[in-house]
Amino acid sequence: MNKEALLIIDMQNDYFPGGANELVGAEKASQNAKAILERFRSCNKPVVHIQHVSTRPEATFFIPNTHGVEIHSNVSPGENELVITKGFPNSFINTPLLEKLKEKGVDSLVIVGMMTHMCVDATTRAAKDLGFTCTIIGDACATKDLFIHDQSVKAQDVQNAFLAALSYFYATVVTTEEYLKL
Repeated sequence: MNKEALLIIDMQNDYFPGGANELVGAEKASQNAKAILERFRSCNKPVVHIQHVSTRPEATFFIPNTHGVEIHSNVSPGENELVITKGFPNSFINTPLLEKLKEKGVDSLVIVGMMTHMCVDATTRAAKDLGFTCTIIGDACATKDLFIHDQSVKAQDVQNAFLAALSYFYATVVTTEEYLKL
């Protein structure tokens, strides 16, 4: 049987209303993530919070020592839950994440977080490449409108495209309701 861990990626204040880089649907995604977090806590399964801290001089959000960099209150880390700080979209780069998961015997990840098109995508692909079985709770993730070649791509289209691509090989994508029924 797989040993699951919950990975909560970058659910930080800057992504919420009033933050420096607001995402579409951040509040709803965080409520869904909270429901998944409560399930993991009730089953005493490992939970890992990933916190992005910007180190680039030109960064406009997740600035150290600001309210925006803090993990959102809907998914605040519990006393015995691991918090890993990262500086890249891929949560495994220059962090102890892989080592900590191996120490706990984890081979399966349930992933929630922000932004779907960036850190959720990069971390999920890396996790699969490292041998983990991945499940993404799609409605516990959020993204934003993107722009390319003077065209706007709506957040819902970005979300659907990235989740569809990840579901092809890298992860099983389910809703909060589907996961909680398991």
